[in-house]
Amino acid sequence: MNILTAWRSPAQSFSRHKSNKTQDKAGPRPSKGIEIKSKREIELMRESSRIVATVLKEIAEMIAPGMTTKDIDTYAEKRIREMGAIPSFKGYHNFPASICISINSEVVHGIPSPKRVIKAGDLVKVDTGAYKNGFHGDSCITIPIPPVSERVAKLTEVAEKALYAGIAQVRAGNYLMDIAGAIEDFVKTRGFSVVEDFTGHGVGRNLHEEPSVFNFRTHQLPNVRLRAGMTLAIEPIINAGSKQVRILADKWTAVTVDNQLSAQFEHTVLVTEDGYEILTDRNLV
Repeated sequence: MNILTAWRSPAQSFSRHKSNKTQDKAGPRPSKGIEIKSKREIELMRESSRIVATVLKEIAEMIAPGMTTKDIDTYAEKRIREMGAIPSFKGYHNFPASICISINSEVVHGIPSPKRVIKAGDLVKVDTGAYKNGFHGDSCITIPIPPVSERVAKLTEVAEKALYAGIAQVRAGNYLMDIAGAIEDFVKTRGFSVVEDFTGHGVGRNLHEEPSVFNFRTHQLPNVRLRAGMTLAIEPIINAGSKQVRILADKWTAVTVDNQLSAQFEHTVLVTEDGYEILTDRNLV
């Protein structure tokens, strides 16, 4: 789940420091800046992240034309709770669901609805989080519903590969702008644009923690040096046309200003001394 970049604050901005209902159950935890997780805390994050990976993998396998976005949300919440976790998103700043589900030109934070039917050719983004034993996992996938156009397939491919280009820069001693630059260069050289209104973030005891994880080069915030034990939600959003977005009247759903398609992938990633570990890796569940 994204947060808005630091220099914008629309009505429904996601503060990386505010508690949500799931966090309140574990007791309020004020932000202490960038947190370095202990071995025990990392093990707990592996568990919550595994739940997220499992749910997203199952959704990717089951989603089909004729289902509603509410159907997907109901399934996700059921599975998260069956595995002993709490949906991270539900109740977060009063968000009403366990997943964000955004279709076609919807960029992020789409609200599930029993009236929104998934159709062949749609490009569906599903973002969810799970909270267990005091820690969150957070991840997003983009699912093309066959048959899709070559343009849809290419956008999806570039968005996923852009995420991994950024992750490849994760290691102790590198910097946030190494991640951002790798993502930006990969996307722009392939003719697409990087949304700049939303960023990734730290994740752990809080769904949104320091630091903001940019997907483009910027001098607006410090270029943080990565340290082993940091856990980051890296989540580039890639548009087929303009990078500009607008927020709909529901104060949640962001859409492209030119009605062109958008795709997104996200992983929760652990920084290690010699590289990284993808905690929400769907290949491991």
